[in-house]
Amino acid sequence: MKLAIVAGGPESLLPDLRSPEYCDYQWIGADHGTIVLMNNQIRPIRAFGDFDSLSDNEKEDVAKLGLRLYKYPAEKDKTDLELALDWALSQNPERCLLFGVTGGRQDHALASVQLLMKAVDLKTELAIVDQKNCITLLTPGAYHIQKNPDYRYLSFLAFTEKVAGLTLSGVKYPLQEAVLPMGSSLCISNEAEEDILAVTFSQGYLLMMRCSD
Repeated sequence: MKLAIVAGGPESLLPDLRSPEYCDYQWIGADHGTIVLMNNQIRPIRAFGDFDSLSDNEKEDVAKLGLRLYKYPAEKDKTDLELALDWALSQNPERCLLFGVTGGRQDHALASVQLLMKAVDLKTELAIVDQKNCITLLTPGAYHIQKNPDYRYLSFLAFTEKVAGLTLSGVKYPLQEAVLPMGSSLCISNEAEEDILAVTFSQGYLLMMRCSD
């Protein structure tokens, strides 16, 4: 099973949700993301949130579709996105993509990046995707990553106090058993030079960002 959640971030930053690469995903709306899906002629299997960002007309449109809604009060301890993600991860999907979570309010954007932590002990591959970026969180181990011409740049940030034993190969700026501390920009704007690039590290959590611009 593959799931995709659309939140209420700027629609101008969304990729084409009807692209063939997403054809086998089931969709979930997080608050205004439900309207975004409807506008793209995509019927979500679930919708979560307080729906306080919807106009009265939009609420009527959602009601007419008879969607399965999970409504929450505006004052709550989790964002609409986190509520949707908790349900999605409980379904044990092989992959889950988050759309509409970048741009706009930076507090929501940063919180969304931190939500990637929810999948570190699961088998689900969790990623944030927009028009120009794909963000994932890696745990210690070895990764072999296919070069993607859509993403020119490859960047890494420590998501813990430090990432130890970091080795990068098949890239323009290789590393060997390096320590990447939190707050360092050492691994920003690298580039793949081979069809398959390798990332290995032994300690910490590593944020990997593939960027086209």
